[in-house]
Amino acid sequence: MAQSPSPADAGGAQVKSAVRTVELLEYFAGRPGMHSLAEVQEAVGYPKSSLYMLLRTLVDLGWVETESTGTRYGIGVRALLVGTSYIDGDEVVAAAKATLDRLADDTTETIHLARLDGADVIYLATRQSQHYLRPFTRVGRRLPAHSTSLGKALLATFSDDEVRKLLPARLEPLTENSHTTVDALIEDLHAIRERGYAIDAEENTVGLRCFGIAIPYRTPARDAVSCSVPVARLTPGREQMIRDALFEARDRLTMATRHL
Repeated sequence: MAQSPSPADAGGAQVKSAVRTVELLEYFAGRPGMHSLAEVQEAVGYPKSSLYMLLRTLVDLGWVETESTGTRYGIGVRALLVGTSYIDGDEVVAAAKATLDRLADDTTETIHLARLDGADVIYLATRQSQHYLRPFTRVGRRLPAHSTSLGKALLATFSDDEVRKLLPARLEPLTENSHTTVDALIEDLHAIRERGYAIDAEENTVGLRCFGIAIPYRTPARDAVSCSVPVARLTPGREQMIRDALFEARDRLTMATRHL
């Protein structure tokens, strides 16, 4: 007679199922659009039968969506609800609201608030440039820290050794201006520590220059704010004004988050 699984075995299976669920959701979150079962299976490596059952369960619960044929899958609306709940309940986002509004008014440019998550930054809040007619937001997006002013401002609050442990020796470039080695990045971080803010010199998007500054309510810093400006509109005088506005915003945010 077959023996029933022990509580420990059952618990292990439950934990394994939970890990696979989270990995699937992260897979879809990082790859917009719809994907076939074969694509997903190749990426995650789960047995096809158990992967299919897990996907069907997530579809039934609203965490994953499928199109009319039922053969392609993508992230579901419940993931949006949870993500929105995280941002709505975050104390830093709430404390930064007035400062982000003021910084956007002062500069008339696009303002971002982001948080370091491993080797990436995740965007928590955006104020759109007054020069753009189309609405745009990066909220919820994840980008490599080494190619953004936000990420570099945050990495500069870590020691060189900590940065080397966090990032691979070879970095994936987003543009021809991106750092491709951690050594080059660390040299940049030294300059950032001296001047107090980071510069993304078209390292994330060609034609866009960004200035980022960390919020020092904890050490190493976890959150940063940035201002993005098309290079065609960036004069030396305007650059100085944006730097000054960022330092003022940092001081206000430091006060607003001192209790966190």
